[in-house]
Amino acid sequence: MVCARWLRALPLLLLFALSTAARAETGELDPLTVSLPHPDAMTALSGGGSITAHFSSPPFQYQEAAKPGIRTILNSYDILGGSATFNVVWSTNRFRDQNPKAYAAFVAAFEEATAMINRDKRAAAQIYKRMSGTKETVDELVKMMEDPLVEYTLTPKSVMKTAEFMAKIGTIKDRPASWKDLFLPNVHGAAGS
Repeated sequence: MVCARWLRALPLLLLFALSTAARAETGELDPLTVSLPHPDAMTALSGGGSITAHFSSPPFQYQEAAKPGIRTILNSYDILGGSATFNVVWSTNRFRDQNPKAYAAFVAAFEEATAMINRDKRAAAQIYKRMSGTKETVDELVKMMEDPLVEYTLTPKSVMKTAEFMAKIGTIKDRPASWKDLFLPNVHGAAGS
């Protein structure tokens, strides 16, 4: 689990990816870049309007790629040199310290759920479909989950690259010395980055 102060960093991973790619190509970040929620960006991209590209996430990236005329030209692996943590669950140190049993129970359940997803993606997809009411079929969900670029892990990955970018653009005042500065101790034994 991640400390609450890192929560504001999550949307910046896509900005980091876009900024890195744009700088590599042109030397600057495109001034016409806009931030939209994924569903809105997918709708705008599909409509053939002024949105011509979208850094998206599952399930939107799969839905977009299935549409005629839309294709993947770049992904976060290309930019970051490998996998990166996309979603995190966060807590404050205060909550953890004041509620150690609740915190420990949540961590144990999160570890169990992650292991279950990795052990039986079809069963996980069935549970997800039942609980979320998503329009995707179980087979479509399993296909997304089996994408070699999608990983279900509790190990933080490439968060320091995002932190370095955030420090560079002034989003955070203090650059962390290690990814462990951003995450609570229960994941410090992992081979994070």
